[in-house]
Amino acid sequence: MAAERTLYAKENRRLRTGVDPIFFFLLLLLLTVGLAMLYSASYAQSQYDTGYRDSTRYLQKQALCAVIGLAAMFVTSRIPPDFWLKTAWPLYGISIALLLLVLLFGQSVNGARRWITIAGIQFQPSEVAKFTLILLFARLTKGFGKSAKEFRYGVLGFGAALLGILVPLALEKHLSAILLMGMVAVVMMFVAGTSFKWLLAGAGAAALFVVVYISLMGYAGDRVSAWLHPEQDPGDTGYQILQSLYAIGSGGVLGLGLGKSRQKYLYLPFQYNDYIFAVICEELGLVGALLIIVLFSLLILRGYWIALRGPDRFSTVLAAGLVTQIAVQTALNLGVVTNLLPPTGIALPFFSYGGTALAVNLAEMGIVLSVSRHRYRAAQQEESI
Repeated sequence: MAAERTLYAKENRRLRTGVDPIFFFLLLLLLTVGLAMLYSASYAQSQYDTGYRDSTRYLQKQALCAVIGLAAMFVTSRIPPDFWLKTAWPLYGISIALLLLVLLFGQSVNGARRWITIAGIQFQPSEVAKFTLILLFARLTKGFGKSAKEFRYGVLGFGAALLGILVPLALEKHLSAILLMGMVAVVMMFVAGTSFKWLLAGAGAAALFVVVYISLMGYAGDRVSAWLHPEQDPGDTGYQILQSLYAIGSGGVLGLGLGKSRQKYLYLPFQYNDYIFAVICEELGLVGALLIIVLFSLLILRGYWIALRGPDRFSTVLAAGLVTQIAVQTALNLGVVTNLLPPTGIALPFFSYGGTALAVNLAEMGIVLSVSRHRYRAAQQEESI
């Protein structure tokens, strides 16, 4: 009997040291479906952009970034959460420096600076900043402990860290990143224990900021007007929203069939990026769209399950923050595509075209897998009590 207990304990410990197979499978499934849909949504635009010589231009770039992201995910899944605890402040400082470099040397597109090229590699520092903000919030949560309920720590402490990232983003006119980070920050502050009354006050201040920001930035105000009344300017500001709704409506219940979208033939702008879900609805219909939403929901729920079983408070909050980012980003993108929300420029994780975002998202999911790999530490502590 003693030998059987020993064998069971060894087998149980071996299982605990591996990454969560369900989360890993759901992640790979979403990535695979995402690449397939990206090709379907982008090949018409790719042919047009290359003079009808190549229909896989965007797929090739996305696939390369997916490989890089999977390699990064493998590495981060093997890095203990303690490493991120020690590097939270240095990485936060580096991300702020990169955001400031964008303001000085970044490429300007439609009056906004978001991209920078270093050593021949073009990327958006805001994608890195999203991760470092979550990382620092997890670090502060561990450091504050029960003091997070106090205004000094739960509001001023987190707020100062948040402003360090949001101020450069506001100067970059990157409203979508500000909204995403702000919403993720609120969730993480709630998990940390910040008083609900302060969160409500912060939400009110954030709403006021958005109103003022939109009133000062003409392009953002045009987006809101187009969202409320797209039919009033169908040839300009309301064009993209209307084309997205046409795509969704023409898909019906079962869709037109994979690869048979009509709107992707240069009718729907950014059909392979922010509005790829509209193409999904058109080709796969309501049934296919719901299945993809279910996959995202399962991934997010499993991620929270992993977070709740983290080896310590820092790991739990870090994993919860990373999963929350995917959840918020997905919800915002689906809301924009269906015109439930004004256009924000937020992509659909693992589906929309964007190499930096894809690689960073996969690396972040590797950290969630690392938390699942090290959850045995908490179990061992419980067994020793």
